[in-house]
Amino acid sequence: MKNAIVQPYLFFEGKCEEAIEFYKKALGAEVNMLLRYKDSPEPPPPGCAPVDPNKVMHASFTIGETQVRASDGRSSGQPKFEGFALSLTVKTEAEADTAFNALANGGKVEVPMAKTFFSARFGMVVDKFGVFWMVLVAQP
Repeated sequence: MKNAIVQPYLFFEGKCEEAIEFYKKALGAEVNMLLRYKDSPEPPPPGCAPVDPNKVMHASFTIGETQVRASDGRSSGQPKFEGFALSLTVKTEAEADTAFNALANGGKVEVPMAKTFFSARFGMVVDKFGVFWMVLVAQP
């Protein structure tokens, strides 16, 4: 599986478009593709619950060099992002502080930004959508 690619795929349970707009402003994300349920070339498979046709069926956006995939999902509950984190590595302390503060806006700081033995700046934050982020400066 040397040529395989693992990409994060986030289900925002009805807030996908809002989340993408947040990441565009907070991290400079660029949208590569966005498909709404109403634009699907095929009807939903039998047995699938009805979905708001204007919600996001599939989206792809890029943060730096990483492609993230996302969807509204098929339920209407609160998203649960447990057991993982997205790690955002930047080149400068200023970039780390800017990204961390943007992600913390409306979210919850878990570990404030500080110098550590492995990074000039490191912090952990849960953004307002419940996604857990670790922000750090790459070591030379």
